Amino acid sequence: MDNRFELVMLSTKRARQLATGGKEPKLAWENDKPTVMALREIAAGLMDYAVIAEAEIVEDEPLFAAFEDESNEAV
Repeated sequence: MDNRFELVMLSTKRARQLATGGKEPKLAWENDKPTVMALREIAAGLMDYAVIAEAEIVEDEPLFAAFEDESNEAV
């Protein structure tokens, strides 16, 4: 990564994913904290904005589907 601020934002999002248990680490968990694991994954080239954005889109889909079902029933 060329920009350290982008690195901070990406590692923060990935660390949250790991800490909340929503996503599995892509490297062996070596008794690291989620922030360290996120930085290790980024350094290894396993994480970038495209991967994080894809995961966020997939997580949002069931939520929107529930709202659409409720709005269709109300009509």
